Amino acid sequence: MTLSKKTILSAVSAEPDRYDNKALARHLGVKGADRRTLRAYLRELEDDGLIVKSSKKTYREADALPGVMVIRITKIDEHGDLIGEPESFKGEGQPPQVLVREGPTSKKSKGNKGVEMAVGGRALCRIKKRDDGTITAQVMKKLGDGPSEHLGVLYKGGRGWRIKPVSKKARDEYKPNSVPKDAENNDLVFFRSSRKNKGDLRLADILRTVGSADGAKAASLISLYENDIPMGFSDEVIEEAKSLKLPKLSGPREDLRHLALITIDPVDAKDFDDAVLAHPDDNPKNKGGWVIWVAIADVAAFVTPGSALDEAAREKGNSVYLPDRVEPMLPHELSSDLCSLRPHEDRACMAVRMVFDKKGHKVSHKFHRGLMRSHARLTYAEAQDGFMGSPGIAAEPVLDILQNLYAAYGVLKQSRAEREPLAIELPERRVHVNEAGDITAITLRERFDAHKLIEEFMVQANVAAAEALAQKNIQTIIRLHEEPGRDKLQGLVDFLPALDLKFTLSDRVTPKRFNRLLQQAGEKDLAETVGMAVLRSQSQAIYTPDGAGHFGLNLDHYAHFTSPIRRYADLIVHRALIKTFKLGDDGTTTTETSRLKEISEHISSTERRAMVAERDATDRYVAAYLEKQLDAEFDARITGVTKFGLFITLDETGADGLIPARSLGQEYFAFEEKKKALTGVNTGKTYRFGRQVRVQLKEATPVTGGLIFEMISKPEDGKPPKGNPRGKNKGSRGKRHKRKRK
Repeated sequence: MTLSKKTILSAVSAEPDRYDNKALARHLGVKGADRRTLRAYLRELEDDGLIVKSSKKTYREADALPGVMVIRITKIDEHGDLIGEPESFKGEGQPPQVLVREGPTSKKSKGNKGVEMAVGGRALCRIKKRDDGTITAQVMKKLGDGPSEHLGVLYKGGRGWRIKPVSKKARDEYKPNSVPKDAENNDLVFFRSSRKNKGDLRLADILRTVGSADGAKAASLISLYENDIPMGFSDEVIEEAKSLKLPKLSGPREDLRHLALITIDPVDAKDFDDAVLAHPDDNPKNKGGWVIWVAIADVAAFVTPGSALDEAAREKGNSVYLPDRVEPMLPHELSSDLCSLRPHEDRACMAVRMVFDKKGHKVSHKFHRGLMRSHARLTYAEAQDGFMGSPGIAAEPVLDILQNLYAAYGVLKQSRAEREPLAIELPERRVHVNEAGDITAITLRERFDAHKLIEEFMVQANVAAAEALAQKNIQTIIRLHEEPGRDKLQGLVDFLPALDLKFTLSDRVTPKRFNRLLQQAGEKDLAETVGMAVLRSQSQAIYTPDGAGHFGLNLDHYAHFTSPIRRYADLIVHRALIKTFKLGDDGTTTTETSRLKEISEHISSTERRAMVAERDATDRYVAAYLEKQLDAEFDARITGVTKFGLFITLDETGADGLIPARSLGQEYFAFEEKKKALTGVNTGKTYRFGRQVRVQLKEATPVTGGLIFEMISKPEDGKPPKGNPRGKNKGSRGKRHKRKRK
């Protein structure tokens, strides 16, 4: 190999931080007097800024990544490969993307099965650069979660700059090590806590600024950033979405425009991704039976495997619905245009035709891919009026369609009652936000038969999709909801006697048994209290390619098929149906099938973070709404009991807040876990889970969504807790007072 600056750069670039002077000479075969030339070339390359020398005297290309570093997995590309980026990147622009390779890292580790990595995971990797410029990262060791980033508000007070975390769980403020030159009061900043303190405050490093906490819509911005939810789309994704056109009628795509399908959605819906139709079955062998069509937007026709749109949708996992905005999984060119089943416009669809007998049992199903045209767009209230025979302007032209839908639903209700899924009915509240981002009202969502009809039709379509693929032994992503674990159930069993209710673990746990318990609770005016307790005892539903069954719905087969606009899982199921039933050439790919477990874990995670973000944003908006009502009194219910206080939910707004235990009075209140109550150690006076109380608002913090209340209602009579917890506590308080006196 001829020694030159080019050969040196090539070696150093391919394996950064691998070679020092001597190792590089051996690698390039440099001997004798040529060693002086090598050293001279290295000095010149350093002086020219083309290479840099590390603290270990090894070389790498300038601006190149170190030879070994921590990489965080960020996504899966169209080929199913893991893509990551350096956890600590101090260069200019966006962090470089690296191709992550799993498995054994040397010949000595042939027996090693390799390291399984997933999106969000971290690993110590050896970095290499290919001739084509691709940077690869070979996993050497899987790491834990690593140092966390936090979101906070940077503000300047009397003692200088401080950072107040936006999380409700945070108790302390931080002092920044340094502040950006262009920093402004109330900037939202990401920061990382240092291990060092300055006085009483922990030091922190500001990583980046993301906006202002003063804006009216800051609540949503904070919730999205804090939960690491991607916002917006790249130029490439937008351009791809803008270039798409409605598919033509050809091949397996059928003309379904003659079907009188209609959409029924909330009044504030921006997109319509499902349409329904029902009519009596004319088959003489199925007298009294019904045919039900459910048509879903054909997202798979536009979002194809390996496309920029597909990569963005997979990374997001799902849409996120906040009080003032939606962070969509797909650009609006699809979600509210090409894939929105707007009335009287041609739209591509995936549809299932289901036949039910007169008792609501499914006889058959068949999937179709077609072109449809919605005959009407109705709100739930308008549809309900049509069901009841008093249609408004919108429902009048489709009254016959509505009457058939309602009759078919009456048949499905029979099989649903026979199946008896878990029936927890908790009030759902709607936060009304105006254009400026201010809350104008908080109301209870009305629940009509129209809601239940659409829910049941969607459940049946989801069942049909899962069964159709299972019958063909096709693996896809299913919705798994396992029966409750014994630990959570034990908490429910221990709590119920305090309400004069009982639930045993000796018999098999079924939705039917829970429903009997909920019925008994309703008779005691405890339906909401016990409903929440039962809900908390349940397992969390997940996406997975393995297993089967949905405990809550009491179904053996269940997959999400009905919302591919807002859930990536549904798009995967659509592709599986397309491939299995030969409905086009844009179905599931081999690469996608090999990554089903990885994708399932990722979208289960994005679903959880979306739920947290939605709850957090609502809490922040409600706190802003109530901030103007300090010292006002409210009716509430105790919805949680801990040793440090009572969690309460306001009846009118559904706002959640805390009553600190220390504010309950002079007496010490001990936490009784089995009773889920705080009980006075001297008098036995008690505040228990589920009780209706009157409270007063004392503090509202919009940036965190935190609400602090004081109790107005007197405690109920009871018995002092056993074991004299007062004595133990009194001793600890005494010590604390002595320290203060010193």
